[in-house]
Amino acid sequence: MKPPAKALVTLVKFAVSIGILVLLLRSQDLSSLKADLLAVNLNMLALAVLLLFAQTFVLCHRWILILRAMSVPLGWLAGWRILIISTFFNQVLPAGGDAVRIWMLRRNGVQWSQTIGSIVADRFLALLALGLIVLAGMPFLLPRVHDNSLLFAIVTVLAAACLGAIALATLDRWPPRLIAAVPARIVQFAMLVRAPLLAAGGRAMLIVSAIVVHLITVATCYVLAIGLEAPLTALDAFVLVPLVILSSAVPISIGGWGVREGAMVAALGLAGIASDKALAISVLLGLGGLIVGLFGGLVWLIAPERTSFSPDEARAIAERTDAAPV
Repeated sequence: MKPPAKALVTLVKFAVSIGILVLLLRSQDLSSLKADLLAVNLNMLALAVLLLFAQTFVLCHRWILILRAMSVPLGWLAGWRILIISTFFNQVLPAGGDAVRIWMLRRNGVQWSQTIGSIVADRFLALLALGLIVLAGMPFLLPRVHDNSLLFAIVTVLAAACLGAIALATLDRWPPRLIAAVPARIVQFAMLVRAPLLAAGGRAMLIVSAIVVHLITVATCYVLAIGLEAPLTALDAFVLVPLVILSSAVPISIGGWGVREGAMVAALGLAGIASDKALAISVLLGLGGLIVGLFGGLVWLIAPERTSFSPDEARAIAERTDAAPV
C-alpha cells in the first residue's frame, strides 16, 4: 500500500473511533459515566489489569507453538519480550505491533515467510477459537437475540471461519487444476499457515491456549462488572463478551476503540445491563490494555534493539507486509 493510501486508511480509522465514541457519549449521561468510572472497586480493577497482563503469557505460548510448528526455534522469554513490546506499539501506532514483531523476528534470523505466516496463523487461530466459544454459547444466545440480521451476521462469520479451517486442512487434497488456478505464492503461504493446525505435537495445547486467551478477556469484563456493581452474570459474560471481541477485531478503528464500546453497549444490553455501565466496562477494559501496553513500553526502553530501530525501517517493514500475500 502506498504512503498516501496508508495515511488515508489511518485517518479513516481515527474518524471511525472518534465518531463512534462521540455518538455514544452524546447518548449517555456523562455525570453517571464519570461516577461509575470513579467509583469502581480498585481491587477489582487491579485484578482486571493483572488478568490482562497474564493474558500476554498465554498469547506468547500460543505464538511460540505456532512458530515451533513452522520450525522456528524461538525461546519462550525472547518470544514474550517481543510480544509485550508489540502491545506497546499496538497502542501508539496503527498496526505498529505487527511491524515490530516482524522486525524483531527478522533480527533473530527468521525468514520473511515464516514471520508473516506466524502472525497470520496466530490471527486465524484466534478467530477459529473465538468461533468455537461463540458456537458454544449459541444455545444461550438465541433466546436473547430477536434481530435476524444480527443472527445472520454471527452465523456468517462462524461459517467463514469453519470453511477457512476446512480449506486449509484439506489444501493438499484439492484437485490439481483448482490449485493451479491459485497464485503459487498464495498456495505456499497457505501451506505454511496450515502447519500449526495440523502439527502432530502441541496441536491440542495450541487450541486450548487460543481459547484461554479469549476466556481471559471474558473474565476481565466479568471482574470489571463486579467492580462497577453491574448485574452481569458469568454466563452472560461468556455468551455476550465474545461477540464484543469479534466486533472489535474488525480492522476499521484504532485499537478497537469506538467499535468495542459500541459493541459492548449493544451486547450487554441484551442482558439488561444499563448502557452507562456497559460503556464503563468497555472503557476500563481499554484502559487496562493501555496499562499493559505501557509496561511493554518500559520493556522497549531497556531493549538493546531500540538503538538500531528507526521509523523508516518500520515503515519499510509495514510496506513489505502489505505486499505479502496475506
